[in-house]
Amino acid sequence: MPLLAIQDLTLDFASGGKSVRALDHVSLTVNEGETVCLVGESGSGKTVTAMSVARLLPTPPAQYSGGKIVIGGGDVLSMTKRELRAVRGAVVNYVFQDPGAALNPVFRVGQQILESLKLHQPEHATEAEVIRLLTMVGIPAPEIRARSYPHQMSGGMQQRIMIAMAIATRPKLLIADEPTTALDVTIQAQILKLLRDLQKQLGMGILLITHNLRVVQEVADRVAVMYAGQVVEQGNVAEVCARPHHPYTRALLKAVPEIGAGKERLLAIPGTPPQLGSWPTGCHFHPRCPQRQHDCDEKEPALIPTLGERRARCMYWELTPAPNEEFHGCGD
Repeated sequence: MPLLAIQDLTLDFASGGKSVRALDHVSLTVNEGETVCLVGESGSGKTVTAMSVARLLPTPPAQYSGGKIVIGGGDVLSMTKRELRAVRGAVVNYVFQDPGAALNPVFRVGQQILESLKLHQPEHATEAEVIRLLTMVGIPAPEIRARSYPHQMSGGMQQRIMIAMAIATRPKLLIADEPTTALDVTIQAQILKLLRDLQKQLGMGILLITHNLRVVQEVADRVAVMYAGQVVEQGNVAEVCARPHHPYTRALLKAVPEIGAGKERLLAIPGTPPQLGSWPTGCHFHPRCPQRQHDCDEKEPALIPTLGERRARCMYWELTPAPNEEFHGCGD
């Protein structure tokens, strides 16, 4: 059984007296000890999907209109508040995108980690455990840094503190939402290596949200590609990057710059993503798709099996890519 199984999740937001669909039959799984990357343009629904796993979105305005989110053997969407409190932190925990905003500026970082321990691991709520966690995430001089305030630390160190708080609860699933955003490439590599090392050490499953295809190739076992509230392709990272089955995945890969390729301009995806609540009929990607067929604006494709364990939301996936076109990974 997967550690996390999202099945046909549909979610709406109440806006101006009407419901606006944000997620449209989203399905994905994360297994124990596995890293799955959820990738796509801004506004595709990645963060909304991630926040839904532990039902962190306020209801209203959010409304779960269908589907299941099964984690730890139970459906999150049918849990009581008490059952949810047992899942949040202990079973699933989060590393949020902006650590500077997520950390409380008026408390020392050691106090914040200790508070997390008191809530979810009271038997381990000691100063020694705080120091051990800071050491695990690579904070130098942890005894001194535990007494620091967030503003006294760099962005990379703030992110390490967020990771320490997340693993303090010993979760089975860690959800990291753009954990390397706004960090320079050297610190990004360090944070990604830290996540990989902690996963091996603790056996966690990781759902990592990103728009960076280089990150996908660096850390993921499998990848799910989102567009306009839908998962449009998912599968093994190496296979998806070598031969994408959905035109949107193909377009994303073609837009990745190649070092030494000598290209004067990047191959941008034409048009813009549709606004929330203004999705086109039929395939959501068809207005931007260079391979659209005559009925792509009429029939909405399902996420269907393609080859092996691959799945794609395209009726004409076998046309993608062209036989004479090769892809060399997610940003080599």
